[in-house]
Amino acid sequence: MAKMIFVNLPVADVAAATAFYQALGFEKNDQFSNAQGSSMVWSDAIYVMLLDHAFYATFTSKQIADARTHSAALFALSFEDRAGVDAITEAAVAAGGRELHDPEDMGFMYSRAFEDLDGHGWGPFHMDMAAHAEATAQGTAHRGSEGAGA
Repeated sequence: MAKMIFVNLPVADVAAATAFYQALGFEKNDQFSNAQGSSMVWSDAIYVMLLDHAFYATFTSKQIADARTHSAALFALSFEDRAGVDAITEAAVAAGGRELHDPEDMGFMYSRAFEDLDGHGWGPFHMDMAAHAEATAQGTAHRGSEGAGA
């Protein structure tokens, strides 16, 4: 089996969260979806599982954090160009999400940030690897993709 990642997110309303992520370009995998959760496919290796709070709670004994008031994780998605970064951010806002700050342009990296309906933070970014190598050589690169996000 190939290496994959499944990000599990607690959501207040599975249907609303599913519609939000579909508006961003995720595809729902009906084979692994039901009333308790939706399996949303970003790529062959990246899935986001949208789980209602009761079902999510079966995976942990910890209290579910309110992502609108607490940050536990930020998710960064890479894009091949700036247009992709802009498109997903604009789709998120149009679908009811919230943009968190103005676009950031560091020359070698361009990023934006938004929250989904439940407050989970996403940071789409595009990195020009040749420009990053040049900035690193000059000592001007100060934040890579690991810092991209909300």
